[in-house]
Amino acid sequence: MFGAISFGSLSDRFGRRIMLLVSYVSGMLFAVASTFSTTYVMFAVLRFFTGFCITGIVIVSVALSVEWVDIEHRKLVGLIDGLSWSFGNIVFAAIAYFVTDWRWLILSVTSPLILSIITWRWMPDSARWLIASGKLEQAQMYLKKCAKMNRREDFIHTLKEETLSSIVVRETKGRTYTYLDLIRTPKMRKLALQTGVLWFCVATTFYGIAFNITGLGINMYLTQFTFGLIEVPAKVSVYYLLDKIGRRNTEVGALLLVALCLGLNIVIPKDMSIVRTVVGVVGKGFSSASFGTVVLYSSELYPTVVRQNGMGYNSFMARLGVAVSPLILLLDEVWKELPQVVLCSTAVLGGLVARTLAETRNKCLPETIEDIEEIEEKKPSSEQVDIFSGKCKLGVSTI
Repeated sequence: MFGAISFGSLSDRFGRRIMLLVSYVSGMLFAVASTFSTTYVMFAVLRFFTGFCITGIVIVSVALSVEWVDIEHRKLVGLIDGLSWSFGNIVFAAIAYFVTDWRWLILSVTSPLILSIITWRWMPDSARWLIASGKLEQAQMYLKKCAKMNRREDFIHTLKEETLSSIVVRETKGRTYTYLDLIRTPKMRKLALQTGVLWFCVATTFYGIAFNITGLGINMYLTQFTFGLIEVPAKVSVYYLLDKIGRRNTEVGALLLVALCLGLNIVIPKDMSIVRTVVGVVGKGFSSASFGTVVLYSSELYPTVVRQNGMGYNSFMARLGVAVSPLILLLDEVWKELPQVVLCSTAVLGGLVARTLAETRNKCLPETIEDIEEIEEKKPSSEQVDIFSGKCKLGVSTI
C-alpha cells in the first residue's frame, strides 16, 4: 500500500526509468537482508520494506510499457505483462514445493531481480513523460533510437524539439503533479473514485480466492499451480475480447462471472471438494482476467502527467483489498458461507462500478488533465493528431 503511493508519486516526478531501477535494487537488498533475520519482528520489518520497494516494479513497468506503444498494440503489452505474472505464479508453486527452507525460498524467488537489474540498462524512459515534463532533448534521443530500431529512419528528420514541444501544450511545462491533482477537477475526481473502488473490488476477490487455497480441500501446492495455470487461457481470451467487446464490457463480464463462481461455491456441499476446486479454479481464472484488464484499462484512462500517481493510488486501493481479504475469510467463524457471500457481493459491486467508466478501445492516450476534463466523447482535434500518421498525439505511437 505505502510503496504504491510512494513510487506512484516519485515516478511522475523523477521519471519511470530511474524509479524502476530504485525499485529493483532496494527490493532485492531488503529481500536478501530478510533472510538473515534472527527474530520475527526483524523479519516482519524487512519484509515490509521488501514489499514497499517491489510494488514500484509493478506500477512503473505497466505505465512505461503502455506509454511506448500505439493503440493497436496496447492490449498485446497488457497480455505479455499478465502472462508473465501467471508464469511466475506457476513457477513459484514448483519452487515452494522443492525449496522448503524459508531462507533459501526467499533467495530463490528474489534471484530474478538480478536479471532485471542487468537488463535495465537497455530500458528507455517514457518519451511521453519526458515530453510532458519538458525534457525534449532526451525524448528526441529515445524517439530516434526507436525509429532506427523499427526501421523508420525516414521519420527521424521530423523529430525536432519544436515539433515535440507542440504535442503537449500546457501553461507550465515541467510542473510537478501530485495526488491532489487527482481530485482538483470534477472529472478527474470522479475517475479516481470509480477506479479506486474498482481496484479494491478486483483485488479483494482475486486474493480472497487465492488465499482460500486450503479451504478448497485439495493439496496446497497443486492448487496454487493450477491457479497459475488457469490464468493463461483466461488472459489469452481477454486479449481477443478487449477489441471485440471493449475494455469496459470485458471487465464487467469477468467480474460478474467471478461472482457467479463464488455464488456456486456457496451452494456446493463441502464434501464435494473436487467440484468446489474446479469452480474455484475457474473463478480464479475469471478473477485474473478482471485483474489483467483493469491494469491496462486504468493506465489508458489516466493522462500521462498523472498516470503514475493514478496507478499508485489504484494500487494502494488494491493493496487495501489484499489486506482485507484474509479478514473476510475469518468471517467463516460467524457463518461458514459468509466469506463467499461477501466476496461475491464485492465482485458484483466491482462490475457495477466498471460499467460507469468510459470506454478506451481505439482511443488515444490522454496526455493532460485538460484532455480528461474536455473528453466528452469527441474526436481528436487537429492539435491532437499524430505528427506522423494522424493516429495519436505522440510520434512514438506510429514509430
